[in-house]
Amino acid sequence: MKTSQMEADLYCIHCKEEVLHEITYVNNQLKSIECLECRHDLEIVMDLNKEFYEETQKRVVTKPKRMTQEYREDLSRFLFSLPVRVISKPYRLFKDMKQSRHVIKEFDQEKDDR
Repeated sequence: MKTSQMEADLYCIHCKEEVLHEITYVNNQLKSIECLECRHDLEIVMDLNKEFYEETQKRVVTKPKRMTQEYREDLSRFLFSLPVRVISKPYRLFKDMKQSRHVIKEFDQEKDDR
């Protein structure tokens, strides 16, 4: 699960003019929009646990197809990289889980602060 932020000039109904806003996405889905002038925040309600479950399920279901596509494109490269990938997979899974837990914890704290 990944969080990304960007800034854009949007019309603020509180400032009554076009000002800079910070837009936050979680897994490419809109999470919040905050006016950087008046600090008015528009929060989009989303179930992060559901989002995490769907992301994990999608990755597991599509893995055989992605691996098949890889070995069809270049079998020798696929076979050469396989031992390294098998060894590094637990670390990559741990890293992804840690990042996802961090995102969920961060948004839970924001929810508690309100």
